[in-house]
Amino acid sequence: MTDRPAIDAAHWQARLETLAKDTGVVGAVLGIMRLDGAGGPDEVVIVTTGRLNANTGREVTADSLFQIGSTSKVWTATVIMQLVEEGKIELDQLVKDILPDFKLSTEELTDKLTVRHLLNHTSGLDGDVFVDTGRGDDCLEKYMGVLETAEQIYPLGATWSYCNSGFSVLGRIIEVVTGQVWDAAMKERLFAPLGLTHTVTLPEEALLFDTAVGHVVGLPEPVVAPVWTLQRNAGPAGLIVASMADHLAFGRMHLKNGEAADGTRIIAEETAELMHAFSAEVPEKYLLGDSWGLGVIRYDWHGARVYGHDGNTLGQAAFLRFYPAGNLVVGLLTNDNSAHALYQELYGEVFREVAGVEIQEPLVVPPEDERPALDITPWLGTYERAGARIELIQEEDGPHFKATQKGELAELEENPVMEYVMKPVREGLWSVYLLEMSVDAPVWLYQLDNGERYVHFGGRATRKVA
Repeated sequence: MTDRPAIDAAHWQARLETLAKDTGVVGAVLGIMRLDGAGGPDEVVIVTTGRLNANTGREVTADSLFQIGSTSKVWTATVIMQLVEEGKIELDQLVKDILPDFKLSTEELTDKLTVRHLLNHTSGLDGDVFVDTGRGDDCLEKYMGVLETAEQIYPLGATWSYCNSGFSVLGRIIEVVTGQVWDAAMKERLFAPLGLTHTVTLPEEALLFDTAVGHVVGLPEPVVAPVWTLQRNAGPAGLIVASMADHLAFGRMHLKNGEAADGTRIIAEETAELMHAFSAEVPEKYLLGDSWGLGVIRYDWHGARVYGHDGNTLGQAAFLRFYPAGNLVVGLLTNDNSAHALYQELYGEVFREVAGVEIQEPLVVPPEDERPALDITPWLGTYERAGARIELIQEEDGPHFKATQKGELAELEENPVMEYVMKPVREGLWSVYLLEMSVDAPVWLYQLDNGERYVHFGGRATRKVA
């Protein structure tokens, strides 16, 4: 056993309660797991605060289930890598050679898209095609038909843009190769070997547990989200529901390069290392990491290499980080869409005090009298993709950023149109203040080699169309 002070559960209980109250988060669970470098028992602290449901007042417990959102992508990617290990697929294999009758909207995507492009978000496939194809076991198969008309938003591999749709394709690959629906394959290949008892993928399963509902920012009180979950075909991209203990167990497996706590080998060590290794550059390096692996976000926190993923769904937000050099896994599960400020404060304290690491600071906007004089004229106009239309408009008080949510998700939004004043930061980089996240969010303006202009915002590349 290494000689170090124990993690102070009472301290983190108090800090979670205080910070959740300060940031207005309805309910939250913080999990801290530190492995003993000498092979002793894991040190685990799980603390909770708040309510699972603002309407009922039901309190959050350590066993409560939360939606982990897009953190599910790492789980899906892990099963894909199992299939690569088994020789059933290859990373650079063409998707059309795996899926029957595979067809996308362009010849380039249909004929050249590979498994690797999907794992590292460089496909160019529009990533936010949220179309419900039903609750049946054939929902992913039907969704492949929807993607036949989905737009290609940039040339294959030309840049990076967060792609939910691509992970639904990966889920369909799992189904075709294993002969099981995605949900069943995840249970057999991942949940069971990891010994997870509080992890599910379907709402009828979540009902058997103490499960959180999502909340959206409301005045004067939080409001329960109008819908509990996204359509079933989004499962591989973001529909896993888990307790904190299971959330940490999955992170621990990746921290240990593919080995579960009981020694079960989930993926080979070299496979885990490949997932964590650099695979793609990320243009936006403030709200996300600095680069991407295969399904995994990579973070450079002042020279400390940390890995993980975030997940945001209908009124819930999840965070997972694992830091191999510190033998540390930290998870945060919340049922509030305004949890980013809580994450920033809490993770900052946890990593500083437990591991001696300073996390990445949020974007800092210069004072008004120190801001650069940037010419936005060439960038004014309309940018569009399936899930959003962005307009950069010159107004009397300066340029404005107008975002209009589109598609089926827009029907769930009380205010699908948001407008912000843009503030210059440096060449190519502007900022807008997101009240719901209490953060200055970066807006990157850049041009590809083919001359097309893009706005990169919220992890998405959106092409100028007018």
